[in-house]
Amino acid sequence: MSITDWFRAREDKRYTPVNGAGPKADVPEGVWTTCDSCKRIIYEGELAASMRVCPYCGHHFPVPAHERIAQLVDEGSLEEFGAGITSSDPLEFVAAKSYVQSVSSAKEKSGLEEAVVTGRATIGGHPVIVAVMDFSFVGASMGSAVGEKITRAFEIAVSERRGIVFAIASGGARMQEGMLSLMQMAKTAAAAKRYRAEGLPYIAVLTNPTTGGVTASFATLADIIFAEPGALVGFAGPRLVEQATRQKLPKDFQSAEFLLDHGLVDDVVARGGLRERVSLVLDYLMRPGGAA
Repeated sequence: MSITDWFRAREDKRYTPVNGAGPKADVPEGVWTTCDSCKRIIYEGELAASMRVCPYCGHHFPVPAHERIAQLVDEGSLEEFGAGITSSDPLEFVAAKSYVQSVSSAKEKSGLEEAVVTGRATIGGHPVIVAVMDFSFVGASMGSAVGEKITRAFEIAVSERRGIVFAIASGGARMQEGMLSLMQMAKTAAAAKRYRAEGLPYIAVLTNPTTGGVTASFATLADIIFAEPGALVGFAGPRLVEQATRQKLPKDFQSAEFLLDHGLVDDVVARGGLRERVSLVLDYLMRPGGAA
């Protein structure tokens, strides 16, 4: 909807009174967004055109998996695989609601079957395997299904001599699956090690947030690690670290910029330049035809 159409619709619409206080002052949902960082109000059309980066302060908003894939890979090149791999409920886990209900709700909300989308694609003409995690799906936590999809991504990349590009976001291990979830750390790390032995390039892009068992396994085993500006990257959250160490942490602790200064990431790359930067790295690390 254009801004002109929105104002025209606004004139024609009566807003529902709230608590008898007269016309509702809030604008319709989905037309305007408030930036979490600078608190400026942004027209949704403008935000979509900027890859969901605030035009005023550069804050990077969350991006759904398929939207991020479209931003990253060559147009129309994605061939998804592993879409049928979904979570089971080995512990019959129940808290405020059952694990089955949580997964079902996540599927409906995100339109995905699991917290990661994997597939074949090209970036700058280079054949790669991509995996993109979506935080809206149970916090992009890693359970058995996510671990299996990531492991298969490494294995297919080896068999087809492709580079790997992962865009990662996660709240950590999916504890509703207990020990089976924690086992995915070893499983994905072993797959990354086998892939590295083939001399093929692995590029990881850490987005906000990347934490827990995902950070402690495949996310930080890449040859090249980029991070989006302002991304929170760590194992435990800052508050827990402060409680454990009994020390006051720096203001920007665990931010992408802090980790760049301390050597964990290779560069902080804004979303608008990410595809070009990844393509450039693949130019250096891959030979024509896919072999490194």
